[in-house]
Amino acid sequence: MTAVSANRLELLQISDAVAREKNIDKEIVLGAMEEAIQKAARSRYGMENEIKAHIDRKTGDIKLYRVLEVVETVENHSTEITVEDAAQYKENAEVGDILADELPAIDFGRVAAQTAKQVIVQKVREAERARQFEEYKDKIGEMINGIVKRVEYGNVIVDLGSAEAIIRRDQLIPREHIRNGERVRAIIQDVREEQRGPQIFLSRSHPDFMAKLFAGEVPEIYDGIIGIVAVSRDPGSRAKIAVTSNDPSIDPVGACVGMRGSRVQAVVEELQGEKIDIIQWSPDPATFIIRALAPANVTKVVIDEEASRMDVVVGEDQLSLAIGRRGQNVRLASQLSEWQIDIMTEADESERRQAEYKERSELFMNSLDVDETLALLLVGEGFRNLEEVAYVATEEFASIEGFDLALVEELQSRAREALNAISLEAETKRKEIGVEDELTTIEGLTLPMLVTLGEAGVKTLDDLGDLAGDELTSKEDGLLRDYDLSIDQANEIIMAARAHWFEDEDAEADTEAEAAPEDAATQQVE
Repeated sequence: MTAVSANRLELLQISDAVAREKNIDKEIVLGAMEEAIQKAARSRYGMENEIKAHIDRKTGDIKLYRVLEVVETVENHSTEITVEDAAQYKENAEVGDILADELPAIDFGRVAAQTAKQVIVQKVREAERARQFEEYKDKIGEMINGIVKRVEYGNVIVDLGSAEAIIRRDQLIPREHIRNGERVRAIIQDVREEQRGPQIFLSRSHPDFMAKLFAGEVPEIYDGIIGIVAVSRDPGSRAKIAVTSNDPSIDPVGACVGMRGSRVQAVVEELQGEKIDIIQWSPDPATFIIRALAPANVTKVVIDEEASRMDVVVGEDQLSLAIGRRGQNVRLASQLSEWQIDIMTEADESERRQAEYKERSELFMNSLDVDETLALLLVGEGFRNLEEVAYVATEEFASIEGFDLALVEELQSRAREALNAISLEAETKRKEIGVEDELTTIEGLTLPMLVTLGEAGVKTLDDLGDLAGDELTSKEDGLLRDYDLSIDQANEIIMAARAHWFEDEDAEADTEAEAAPEDAATQQVE
């Protein structure tokens, strides 16, 4: 094909066909053709030349131009021209003008034509990928249908019609067999730019996939009458879904199950037989978790709201049912509720409660010098430590059956003496360890806490300021986990330790501000 002998309208027809097939702008295709022709022309006329090609959008005519800049002194004859020589192209040419010197049409050789084809293919592919990214980037989380194009190393390539997507092996439902040509449903998990172009990632194992399937099967969910609060899944095995109804007359669980289980069964079939527990959501965490642990029967629930932790007590015969195979039931319930759940039997709970009673009663017996009966009475009334005994309102303390005013005053006096002794011992130890005095001024930190921090290597304001709240309160390895410190209190302590950082910055800013007028005054004198 030559630039002049080719059917001129054929170029326009090809650009139309490619634009329609790839669903991209026709101008992008024509621009790619122009760039390809430019590249081929430069290989013929010399790579040092600046050559532009133009395809007439109406007739398909191709014109080639050599671009020249008008300059006073020519340094590069391929791209520059003097004012005198420019006169032949343009009257009154001035320095800085850009001229277009039309070139004769060329015959494309086999190599040049192949190069042109590669440029066009590359540009069209880039435009197609850009279009795909723009089309799908805002569809993350949506359900989509596609045809399986091929399976590579366990990853499934899906033809979406206007784009290709991939379901990675870890995002498939375990043990499901997907074959070429099958129609498959999935949610768009992510769309991101990568080195090889935009990639669309699908998922069938994500909890939202199950939520979208229910929305498709249950009209009440689609209409907003029933809401899906949370979903947890062990793909291919078991799942739990929490639902709630905005209409008191509609049972959310019954609506999701459907007549004779028709609705839930349709979802189960799509999920390759995955067992689904449909649970009615409750704003009360204890009630919700009791329902989430079904079919196990729960005897008692103890809540630690600050740590988002819940101890669930069940009968001995219900323990394996509550935990589930390989911990599946309790793990899914925990994911569903976003609470940490610890399952224990009634015997375990009784044993732990007795251990706590014993520990607290021994504390009171040793620190307050009272007998076991009185110590157990204090524990039974809910006293957990010496601070509560020492600083509870005297009248409130004395109103408890078995305590009179004289006894209460004596107990509180002994409790304060014990706390003072503990503080003196802790202060001595703090100094021995080398915890700096500035830490003692932080509100919320007791001397025993400072000793614990010092033993862990936290001895300065900077040491404490570098920590995060959960490093102090974590039940597993928090430095102050034994002191009933909430995450908010921990964060306040850390921010107080960091306060001097901001004071230093303010002082530097003030110094610079004070220096600025002096510099200005010096400049005026000069």
